[in-house]
Amino acid sequence: MASPVPIASDSAVAAPVDAEILVIVAHPELEQSRANQRLLAAARALQQRSPAGRLAVRDLYALYPDYLIDITAEQAALAAARLVVWQQPIHWYGMPPLLKLWVDDVLAFGWAYGPGGTALRGKDLWLVASTGGPEDSYRPDSYNRYFFDAFMPPYEQTAALCGMRFLPPLILHGAHKASEHDLAAHAEIFTQKLADYPEWPEIELVEDCVECAVPVSARPVDKVKETA
Repeated sequence: MASPVPIASDSAVAAPVDAEILVIVAHPELEQSRANQRLLAAARALQQRSPAGRLAVRDLYALYPDYLIDITAEQAALAAARLVVWQQPIHWYGMPPLLKLWVDDVLAFGWAYGPGGTALRGKDLWLVASTGGPEDSYRPDSYNRYFFDAFMPPYEQTAALCGMRFLPPLILHGAHKASEHDLAAHAEIFTQKLADYPEWPEIELVEDCVECAVPVSARPVDKVKETA
């Protein structure tokens, strides 16, 4: 079995970053994931050889082991980006817990969506995910019961609500049993697409984001305290 890919400290990116491509990594047990270690190492290697301001990587579980997210720093990084990448394993058909908390806290009403919430409008969102089950487990006649695309609407709608385009995801199925050859090939595709962005042929086929206007009345109005 191959040795784990070394992961550098994330202290250098604890402050707000200003980059065109922002890779958000969220894996609660990264040291046990050959696939996500490989992708993180590839992204950081590309970051090192890219021009300043091109790419930044933020490992959420390294930055926030206490789950106390610096909302201001995360919003600053998002505001600067043109492409936002969510690199994650699929946990119970969705996000790992810290990424879900990040969405809840950072993509705030009035900032990311709703009246005045235009900070992310016009940006791209790219999901780069791994699954434990093989691709053929995501079928009506297998134990996951649905094709994998059936689990994408929450991601697509999150992007739409924020005025972002949801780009075709990059998925590695059966990551636990992936060969070193398959992992290397997957990391190469990931790196090449990051390097080529926004010159992806498939982007031309992505439909414009639908309008999801959320009225002020959709959220409770803070009550004004009466004064004597």
